[in-house]
Amino acid sequence: MASKQNLERRIRTAQNISKTTKAMQMIAASKLRKAQDAALSSRPYIEKLIEITGNVTKFMEPSLLPVYMKPEKQGGKSLYIVISPDKGLCGGLITNLVRELVSVSKTTDDFVTLGKKVESPVARFSKNLIASFILGNTLPTYDIVYPIAKIIDEQFLTGKVDSVHLISSHFVTLFSQKPHVKKLLPISPVAAQKQENAQTVKPINKFELFEPDFESIFPDLLKRYMEMTLYQEILESYLAEQAARMLSMQNATNNAKDIIEDLKLEYNKTRQAKITSEILDITSSSVR
Repeated sequence: MASKQNLERRIRTAQNISKTTKAMQMIAASKLRKAQDAALSSRPYIEKLIEITGNVTKFMEPSLLPVYMKPEKQGGKSLYIVISPDKGLCGGLITNLVRELVSVSKTTDDFVTLGKKVESPVARFSKNLIASFILGNTLPTYDIVYPIAKIIDEQFLTGKVDSVHLISSHFVTLFSQKPHVKKLLPISPVAAQKQENAQTVKPINKFELFEPDFESIFPDLLKRYMEMTLYQEILESYLAEQAARMLSMQNATNNAKDIIEDLKLEYNKTRQAKITSEILDITSSSVR
């Protein structure tokens, strides 16, 4: 049986851990609300971009479609943008993300990581790690998109890769976050009109004017669409991270409290046994 001093020390340690995990749970809950508001507020903008892109595509000749819509080569090389947290303590979110990455990609593909926690697994899985970025612990801003978009252009527009995919975690419910794979490039005319969560494409009047013409605005429109899709996935990943961390820290706090109760029970038994032993010693000595 453990000594009283050892049990007291273990109880204090468990109490300190409980306080720490409780504080982390409250911080994650606060960030979760902000992340949810950011992710939900940007979705209508993405849906409108999809609608406009699908409408404009119908009025363009297939031969005039920009390079972002070039046909994908079967079995070609891909670039994977992997989005993960910078910190752990978020349950199985990172493990599930890496497992999904290994199942859908090849070691010969190129990779760009966003977040520290996925950098090492990707480096072990493949030597083609082009770049890695730090996501940070606060709500991501749009500035983070520009260097990644530049790498995507360098790889895709020059023909080094034939497709670009995003791998991130998505918030399903407060108790469920699942890895999500999304093809970013090339954009097909059909995909532009049938993206997940997109509104039905509304027909436009053929007499409506676009200034400048379709061919001039379309490349910039697709580039904006690509950047906003990337930013939306970053927001979705951040939202999933905060939900997973809040739930993980809540479970850790509950487990610490259970350990404290068990240790206190053992401490009281030890204390009672010692008191009983001392009483017996006093009684036996008085009898003598």
